[in-house]
Amino acid sequence: MSRSRPPAYVDHRFTVHDVLDPRWLQLSFAVSFAFAMGLLAVGGATLEPASLLGAASLLCLAVTAVVMVLPWPRVPRPVAVLVPVLDIGALGLCALDPAGWAVAPLLVLPVLWMAGTYYRVGAIGAGLAALLLFGLPSTAYLGTDGGTLAWSVLVPLAVTALGLAFVEGIDRLNVDRDELGRQRVALHAAARTIAEQRRFADAILDTVDVGLVLLDHTGAIRTMNDQLEAFMRQAFPRGRSAEDFFAYDVDGVTVLAREEMPEQRAIRGEEFDDCLIWVGEDPKGRRALSVSARTVRDESGGLVGATLAYKDVTEFVRALRVKDEFVASVSHELRTPLTSIRGYVDLVLDGNDVGEDSRAFLRVAARNGERLQRLVADLLHTVQTDAGSLHMIREPADLAAVVRDSVDTARSAAEAAGLELTCETPGELWAVVDGQRIAQVVDNLISNAVKYTPSGSVHVSLAVEDRVQIEVTDTGIGIDSMDRDHLFTRFYRARHAQDQSIQGVGLGLSIIKSIVESHGGRIEVESEVGRGSRFQVRLPLDLLRPDVPRARSNELSRPTA
Repeated sequence: MSRSRPPAYVDHRFTVHDVLDPRWLQLSFAVSFAFAMGLLAVGGATLEPASLLGAASLLCLAVTAVVMVLPWPRVPRPVAVLVPVLDIGALGLCALDPAGWAVAPLLVLPVLWMAGTYYRVGAIGAGLAALLLFGLPSTAYLGTDGGTLAWSVLVPLAVTALGLAFVEGIDRLNVDRDELGRQRVALHAAARTIAEQRRFADAILDTVDVGLVLLDHTGAIRTMNDQLEAFMRQAFPRGRSAEDFFAYDVDGVTVLAREEMPEQRAIRGEEFDDCLIWVGEDPKGRRALSVSARTVRDESGGLVGATLAYKDVTEFVRALRVKDEFVASVSHELRTPLTSIRGYVDLVLDGNDVGEDSRAFLRVAARNGERLQRLVADLLHTVQTDAGSLHMIREPADLAAVVRDSVDTARSAAEAAGLELTCETPGELWAVVDGQRIAQVVDNLISNAVKYTPSGSVHVSLAVEDRVQIEVTDTGIGIDSMDRDHLFTRFYRARHAQDQSIQGVGLGLSIIKSIVESHGGRIEVESEVGRGSRFQVRLPLDLLRPDVPRARSNELSRPTA
């Protein structure tokens, strides 16, 4: 594809010859001269060939005739200067006649001709020619009486000044012309750059798999890429102005009102991310689109338009549905055997033929079976909803005992892994919480610490400072900074865990976060790759039982290992 080049600017000074043919210049002088002679004749002047005015007229006529027949494109410029000099000479002949002084204003024409051709040199040369051919001969011929001397000097000076002023005007014209030329070149270069950038932008827009559109404040499309056109054809198969269109809400069934379409919301000034809609007439072929919008405003904050991005997330949404169906199915399948296990364990515990040692083991099995059943319920909960607090059963519970029980439950796994598991808690710390849920939080944190610590230790503590604080610290593999922001996302697993094939589904921390936030608390994490992690669960003080003295709560039990 050929590209136009910007015009190269040439610094060429303007001259009279650039715009006017010498023949027209001379013809203008000749017409003016003839008009002046006519006026003199009307006034009684003699124009016979033998007279001075007649001789001047013949000279002007002869010069004009020669000028009209010469091939000026091939005539050297220095030769052309003779024409205005001869015109000045013709005016000088007129000046020898007392009545001929009236033609003195015509000196302006040859002076401007020479000044326009040779600039200041031409203006000064024309002034000298006027002095030598017009002023001095008339003074010598007519004498110095009657103001002849003054006219002989002042007229050449005046026309010289006029020529210099004309040159100054030409210089200013040349400066402006030069600047316009440079601006024209710069403008052409800028236009070419903009055109190239536009082509690159169009190529990029049409390359990405995201539909992009720019709307003005009325909702009219300013520009959009090919991907969006494909999406629009599915939503508006009969055109955007047609009455019927096929856009549906997040459920894929409810038809969106036109005013609830993403474009209409954006033009109203709304900004949003990940708005899910479905488009397409055929239910089997509908596409799920995730739409984000940003407004465009002027300096005063007024809305001038909006940009929208449409991402096809059909396969992702379908994969989520398949995953949720699978998780729900598995969870339902787990419920039945778990219910049976718990039932038989309870029956055995209710009997009188079980020894105390066996009864203690069965109580541990019953407690963990109950926790497992709650985990299955949480798994179902994550499938049914994306938000909302877990259902809590709050009652007075000894948090210190809850933490110690969780440590005792995890001790066998820690010993099998060769880890030192220590615990530091108050003697008692009563609070109104869901004890089973808090136990689930501590169990998950200790389990993760043991799982992600190849060697070293795990320390669990419970304390009361500005808040009730449960802390689990390990010397394990740590968490990369890029993973920390996603730790509490459902089904998310850190890259270290995946690389080392550590088992897990990525639900534990999201459930922990939901439980802690349901108690009005928060969970924080500090970690460094290769040095370990520290998880802190911080619960509000108003969960503490008011009848439990603070001093007693702060009495720590001895660390256990």
